[in-house]
This record gives sequence, C-alpha cells and structure tokens, in this order.
Amino acid sequence: MQIVGYALANLAGLAIVMCAIRFYSDVSTAYRNEDSFVSKDYMIISRPVSTLTTLGLKKADGGFTPKDISELEEQPWMRKVGAFSSANFSVMASMGLGDSNMSTYMFLESIPDDFLDVMPEGWDWKPGQTVPVIMSREYLALYNFGFAGSRGLPQLSESIIGRVPITFRLSGNGKSTVVMARIVGFSSRLNTIAVPGTFMTWANDQFAVPGTQPNPSRLILEVSKPGDPAIMKYMERHNYEVAGDNTDNSRATYFLRIITAIVVTIGAVISLLAFFILTLSIFLLLQKSREKLHNLMLLGYTPAQAAAPYYRLVVAVNAGILVLSTVIMFVASARWQAQLDEIGVHAGSALPALLAGATIVLAVTALNLLTIRRIVRKAF
Repeated sequence: MQIVGYALANLAGLAIVMCAIRFYSDVSTAYRNEDSFVSKDYMIISRPVSTLTTLGLKKADGGFTPKDISELEEQPWMRKVGAFSSANFSVMASMGLGDSNMSTYMFLESIPDDFLDVMPEGWDWKPGQTVPVIMSREYLALYNFGFAGSRGLPQLSESIIGRVPITFRLSGNGKSTVVMARIVGFSSRLNTIAVPGTFMTWANDQFAVPGTQPNPSRLILEVSKPGDPAIMKYMERHNYEVAGDNTDNSRATYFLRIITAIVVTIGAVISLLAFFILTLSIFLLLQKSREKLHNLMLLGYTPAQAAAPYYRLVVAVNAGILVLSTVIMFVASARWQAQLDEIGVHAGSALPALLAGATIVLAVTALNLLTIRRIVRKAF
C-alpha cells in the first residue's frame, strides 16, 4: 500500500508538470505566430510632445541620442533595438484612381529589415528602380471606410492598390526629382509608410540639408520578456511613450509564464514528496528484511544481487508512472486543443513536456536506486 500511495502521488505530480508544460507550449504558439491575436514581443517607443513644446516655450527633446540607444541595448530584457529613419525633405505623393487624381504631402520612414513583419520580393532598391513601399493596414482601412465613401472614390483591396502607380516628388536642398513608387505590402506591426533603407539614405543625401539629419524620433524594440514589469518601469523612469496596445498582450504573456511556473512548481513539489514516500517505504521494507539479507550474505549473494528485486520494483513503478502521465497529458491536451482551435491557436510540440517528464522520472529513479544500494550495502 505504501508503494501504491507513492505511485498515485508521483503520478499526480508528474501529470501536473507535463500538462502545464504542454499547455504552455500550445498557448505560446499564439504569440510566436505573426497573425495571432497575441502580438509578438515588439514595442515602438517615442518621446512625448509637451504643450510647452507645441507653444514654442520649450525646446523639443531632439529624439534618441546614441547614449539613449546604447543604454537600451544593455538592458537584460532587450534583444535588439532598431531606429526609425525619417525623410528630412519634402515628399509630394500623387496617384490616379480612374477619373480622379489625388495628391498629398506625406512622410516616409525606414527601419532595419529585421523588424519588418512582411518581406516582399524586390524590397532592395537601387537608383532608377521603382521604390517599394510598405504601408500600415490601418491606413488602407481609413481610406476605404472613412475617406473613399465621402468622396465618391472606389474602395480598394490590398491586391488592387498594389497595382496602382504612385509618383513621389522629392524636393529639398535646392533640388527636386520625381520617382515612381508602388505599394508592395501591408504591415500590421508598423504604423507608418516604410521604404527601403537604401532609398532613404540616398534621398537624404540628395535632398536633405547637410548637417540637419536629426536623431531618430522613434525606436522599435524586440524584447525577450514581454510584459516584464521592469520594462514599463524603465519606460516610465525615462519618460518614454509606448505606441499601441501591445503592452496588454505582453502582460497576458507574462502572466501566462508566471501561472505556468507556479503550476509546474506545485507538480514538482508533489513529485518530490512522493520521492520521500518511496524512499521511506523502501527503507522500511529493507529493515523488515534485514535478517533475510544477512542470510543471503551468508549464502554468498552479493549486495547487487540482493538489491536486484528492489531495483526492478522501482524501475517498473516509475516507468508505469511515466507512461500513465504521458497518456493523461495527451488526453488533457486533446480536450483543451479543441477549444484553442476555435480561436485559431494551433497545437505546439509535445517534446518539451515529454523531455521534462522523462528527466524527472530518470532523476527520481536514479536517487531511488542509489538509496536502495546504500541501505543494502549497510545491511551487508
């Protein structure tokens, strides 16, 4: 009955650990997927614009200095930092839609390619080529549902607007030119109009007044611990603004990690207590068999031969616990996966949970065998 008690306790603990790790693996696919309802671990930060700055009573902060960027890169939760490079010249964009033509002043920005959530073909640009443009999906939605209807203009799909030619008139520093452009992709991460860095560098060299290129006013960050309270404390301490509502999703991810860690800890504690139950049970069994062990020694048996039945017992029980825990994990995951599929979250890998379960069982078994060996050798 003591062995049965150990088996049930260890089964409960191991099943909790494996189910928690498998659930975390399944749910974490939501923020590894770019199109998921949980955004990936990217943040866009800027400095706030105060009323005094607007009224001209206070000088603007001047963007992020190299020292600011270097300090960000040294933070333990930071993976990498990318700077927005803005057009320091005038841009007039024109496009024709049927019988209607539209022209407007607009802004252009570029960021390192590593931070783009879409990478269309032909993104590299060379002088004389059409300029590829990535636009925020929000801008297309604003045009279709806020501007086109009131102006009697046709609504445009992503595939159609990508075929409409755009003309950029660039001017500044006493020069001007016209280049052709085309929208090649739409971003759900960036709230901007992005062009390749090669084009932005060329255009600023040609049309920006020398020596007037400002520090970047916005940065995009890739963080390793979404929702970590240390991130928001850092932003508040340095008076940085975080764009969008990504912080709420990041907090959800952070809470998921905390809850998973708590559940795994509970399961590990149960398994540890079960290990002590088995150790005590084996110890009592060996104490009851102390006289038999002495007789086996007098008959010429070695300690290893005398301990073999206990070894087989422990290995068989722990192997059975691992198999049953794996079955419980797959049955439980099948039930919650049906619910996750309805919100577009697909199953993750079961390998981490299986490796964790096997590691725990191997460790417990090894400790049990060492304990049995020690007690038997003392008896001999």
